[in-house]
Amino acid sequence: MSQQSRTRPSGSTTALNEAYDTALLDLDGVVYAGGEAIAYAVESLNTARDAGMRLAYVTNNALRPPDAVAAHLTELGVPADPAEVITSAQAVSRLIAEQLPQGSKVLVIGGDGLRIALRERGLEPVESADDDPAAVVQGYGGPDLAWGRFAEACYAINRGVPWFASNTDLTIPSARGIMPGNGAAVEVVRIATGAEPQVAGKPLPPMHRETILRTGAKRALVVGDRLDTDIEGAFNGGVDSLLVLTGVTDAALLLTAEPQHRPTYVDADLRGLLTGQPEVTEVPDATDATGAAGAFGCGGWTAYVSGGALVLDGDGAALDGLRALCAAAWTDAGDGSCALDAGKALAKLGL
Repeated sequence: MSQQSRTRPSGSTTALNEAYDTALLDLDGVVYAGGEAIAYAVESLNTARDAGMRLAYVTNNALRPPDAVAAHLTELGVPADPAEVITSAQAVSRLIAEQLPQGSKVLVIGGDGLRIALRERGLEPVESADDDPAAVVQGYGGPDLAWGRFAEACYAINRGVPWFASNTDLTIPSARGIMPGNGAAVEVVRIATGAEPQVAGKPLPPMHRETILRTGAKRALVVGDRLDTDIEGAFNGGVDSLLVLTGVTDAALLLTAEPQHRPTYVDADLRGLLTGQPEVTEVPDATDATGAAGAFGCGGWTAYVSGGALVLDGDGAALDGLRALCAAAWTDAGDGSCALDAGKALAKLGL
């Protein structure tokens, strides 16, 4: 089933690490949160790699350079090479280099990841709007990024300098909870200047292009926790995706997903890489019995829309129930609408 026509999660009789040659893995909320490994991530990734799957780590976080990210992954217990890490800093630097001459000065609002990526493209990072930059690039600079850095960006942009952003994620997960991401900082500059940046990161094509150029993946599976970056990025790139529920997306949000935000597969965590995925099937008899517009079964569950609510009958694994609910919510009757009452159905699953 194509991403464009997705109306339910897909099944796979083959373990995903065997069905796809390369996993394009998000980091924050998938592999780690707040720097600490997420449960089951280390052992799942090592098992997938040992079985022959290539692992690539694709992150919208432009703060750290690839060698620092690879060192962190290795320290967590997932040996990684810097070449296996693809960042939005690399994607936005390629985008800038395609539009500016070699040696151009670029005002950096962000961290070392951006500076290193710019130098790799033959561009010169500078720190002040008075350094005569030919462009401004903005990426996540960590929680201690000074307010004055936004002022420097505004000074340059208001002089007519083009503005680039590594990504526009409004939030990022941390060990203490959800915190503002680069998108929130971009909004500060947008409000102050009225300008619009060129954005490179997920879900936009420059990031997918950067990833494919660097990995050479032939049968890629995007693995992420965000609908509006990871899953939409897979949709835009025409590749399959696995949503894991270890980050910012919960079951209730998944049920309201618009077509471009609907993953191919859904699982609790990265153990889902090592298994097949159960099929979600239409259940015509149940439709007739309930009078609902459509009913779908997965495992021991049947889900359908009735009276403006999602209804779930049966018993079994909670994830199977969620997969059935997704199919019901994503039909024409459900239409992924947040107006549907999913509370009782999700409570039955403990989600």
